[in-house]
Amino acid sequence: MLPLQDVKVIEFCQVAAGPFCSMLLADMGADVIKVEHPKGGDSLRQWPPLNGGYSENFASLNRNKRSVTLDLKNSEDVAKALALILSADVVIENNRPGVMARLGLDYASLRERKPSLIYCSISAYGQSGPRSQEGGFDLTMQAMSGIMSVTGEPGGPPVKCGVPISDFSAGLYGAFAIASLLNNVRRGAPGEHIDVSMLGASLGVAALQTSEYFGNHTDPAKLGSAHPRNAPYQAFKAKDGYFAMAAGNDNLWRLTCAQIDRPDLLEDARFTSTSLRAANQHELKEILETEFGHFSCNELIGRFAGAGIPCTPINTYSEVLADPQVEAMNWVRTISLPGGTTTRTFASALRLSGKGLPIYRNPPALGEHSEEVFSLLASTHADVDKRGK
Repeated sequence: MLPLQDVKVIEFCQVAAGPFCSMLLADMGADVIKVEHPKGGDSLRQWPPLNGGYSENFASLNRNKRSVTLDLKNSEDVAKALALILSADVVIENNRPGVMARLGLDYASLRERKPSLIYCSISAYGQSGPRSQEGGFDLTMQAMSGIMSVTGEPGGPPVKCGVPISDFSAGLYGAFAIASLLNNVRRGAPGEHIDVSMLGASLGVAALQTSEYFGNHTDPAKLGSAHPRNAPYQAFKAKDGYFAMAAGNDNLWRLTCAQIDRPDLLEDARFTSTSLRAANQHELKEILETEFGHFSCNELIGRFAGAGIPCTPINTYSEVLADPQVEAMNWVRTISLPGGTTTRTFASALRLSGKGLPIYRNPPALGEHSEEVFSLLASTHADVDKRGK
C-alpha cells in the first residue's frame, strides 16, 4: 500500500515542471490521469531520443500515469474535463495564468463545487504580480533568478546549469505542497490553491546565494567549481584529468596535508582556518595542483577516500549510472514503451523501509486510457444518480 494510493490527480501539463510534479505523486501511488490534446499531446512526446517512435524524454517524466485525450476548445470535452476534476482530489496545471479561468476550470470556479479540491498551478512568475502574464522556460528562469550569474568560470560568458533546475525545483515544491495539504484535507480542512512559480522556486533553492547578498550587500560571483566560504572544495587537476575534493573543515584539511606529505601547509598563515583558506583559495589551488600533478586521479581518490576525505571522479552520466551504488539502490529499471520496445529509466530516488518505490504502470501511449477512464466516470455518475432517486 503506497502512501497516496487513494489519491486521484488530474494533470493538465506539458514538458517538465508539471509532469515531474505529478510523477512524484504517482510514484507514491496516486492515480494520475494526464489530460492531453488529441493531436500530438504533450509536446515532450516529440522530443528525441525516440525509441520505436516514442520519446525517451517523455517516458522519463510520465511513468505510473494514465493518458486521456480532450480537446479543450470543444465544449463537450470541457464538460468531461470538469467531470474528471470533480471526481479527483488534486489538479495540477502549468498553463499561463488565465488559461484555465477562460475554460471555467480554474480554482475560483471550482472551489464551491469541490471544497476539498487541492489545485496546484505552476507558472513562470506566479498567478499575480506585474510579470504574471509573461511566459518562461527553464533557461529564462535561470537567467532571471540569478542562477546564471553564479554559474561558470570567473570572467566567462553566461552559462546555465546543465540540469533544468528551475523546472524541476518548481515540480518538487509543487509535490511537497500538495502532499502537505492532503494531510490537512484529511483532517477536515478545505482544499487550497497552490501557486508555484519557477522564479520563486529558483530563488528558494538559492538560499545560500540570497543570504550572501543580504549579509554582505554584494552580489555573489562566479567561482567555477569553487565555494565562496570553503576550501579546498572544488574540482582539481591531477596528472591525467580532474577530480572533485571537499576538505570542508579543519580536520579534513589536516588529513589532506598528511596524504600529500605537506605538513608545512598547516602552519602557513594563509591556510590556518576555513575562512582563511577560502579567502586565499587561488593560491591554495596552485599549491595543491602542483602536488596533485604527480598522481593520477584514481591514485588521489584512493588516497583521500581511504583517509575519509570526500572526493570523487567527475563522472559522465554513463559512468555514474553504471556505478555500483546506483546498482545497489536499484535506481535503474527496465520499462516497456508503447509499441513493444523497452528502455531503461531512472526510477524514484526514494526508498521506504529499505525498498524502492515501484514502477507499476509504463509510460502511456497518447490517449491510451481514455475509454477506461471515461467509461468508469460515466458508470460512477450513473450509480450516483440511481442512489439519488
